[in-house]
Amino acid sequence: MKDGAYEIAVFPGDGTGPEVMREGLKVLDALAEGGPAPWTVSEYAGGGQYFLRTGREWDAEGEAAARRADAILLGAVGWPGATLPNGDIAGRALVLGLRESLDLFANVRPCRLYPGVKHRISGEYREVWSPKNVDMVIVRENTEDLYTPARGRLRRADETEVAVDTRIITRKGAERVIRYAFELARARSRGAPEDGVRRVTCVDKANVMEGCRFFRETYDRVAKEYPEIERDYAYVDAFTQWLVRNPERFNVVVATNMMGDIITDLAAVLQGGMGFASGGNIGAEHAMFEPVHGSAPKYAGKNQVNPFATFLAVEQMLRWLGDRHGDRRLTEPADRLERAVARVLADGRAQTYDQGGTMTTSGAGDLLAAAVRGEAR
Repeated sequence: MKDGAYEIAVFPGDGTGPEVMREGLKVLDALAEGGPAPWTVSEYAGGGQYFLRTGREWDAEGEAAARRADAILLGAVGWPGATLPNGDIAGRALVLGLRESLDLFANVRPCRLYPGVKHRISGEYREVWSPKNVDMVIVRENTEDLYTPARGRLRRADETEVAVDTRIITRKGAERVIRYAFELARARSRGAPEDGVRRVTCVDKANVMEGCRFFRETYDRVAKEYPEIERDYAYVDAFTQWLVRNPERFNVVVATNMMGDIITDLAAVLQGGMGFASGGNIGAEHAMFEPVHGSAPKYAGKNQVNPFATFLAVEQMLRWLGDRHGDRRLTEPADRLERAVARVLADGRAQTYDQGGTMTTSGAGDLLAAAVRGEAR
């Protein structure tokens, strides 16, 4: 924080990232109207396209800003042909690199279905789940498991014969993300839609995998500290069907990195698709927020993509900052933004192509900015 204002470092990134970020900042500006903003925003270049131009994943100023900022807002990274010498996508430093260097151990993915949002199932746009039945948060461990650099290939005569990815589950990694999930369940004002019960569901494959057994053992140990929160267990394969069939049962879900990565994208279907899926990468001292739909290069420059995941990422960022610092100058705008999102989605005018509509990215931003201005400060 500088001079009473929180520093937000913004990386628009690649492809459609700058388009959705432009609308997110438009809404952030609307929230600040009528008084001095309790935040400052600085934009920095980085990502795959930047790498192709400069040979660097981001500029030195942006890298320094990411490490000192109170929060980071990321558009999306990744661009065809932008690949690092080791085969990773260029722009990795802005996502996986920051998760590692800032120790952003909890990937927090809200999954809420707003009234007025439709689903595309088997090529048709229709309502499948009731909005009152989809309201959960999935917490995914964010720094270990199969995403650690404990991997490699055996090559002989320039031919790959074996590729190995080693799964790493640590006591520290499991314990802190499970505790985060229980604290979140304790703090949420509402429990599962089905019965109002505050529960944390542990998703794993403990019937087969040793790392998952250890993760579940750690879950049981941490759960003893939260007797008011109901314990719940699901093997990941069974969970995928329960998630679709009975989403109303789930309140807070906690999972290992790889399994959490998979189930969160499935959960996005419940809320209307990736265009509504925001995520927070949260650590003890730092956090980064993003729409998780990726850079979608084929839609870049067309003013078509759904910006609501970015709006929800902005709301998630403001709420995290406000809760962390006990500052209503941030939680109050987060509340206003949440109400405005609900109102705009309910009236059906902001449906972009992924909802079967014709609304543009910038048009959706204009609608939401106007709705935000209509919310009392």
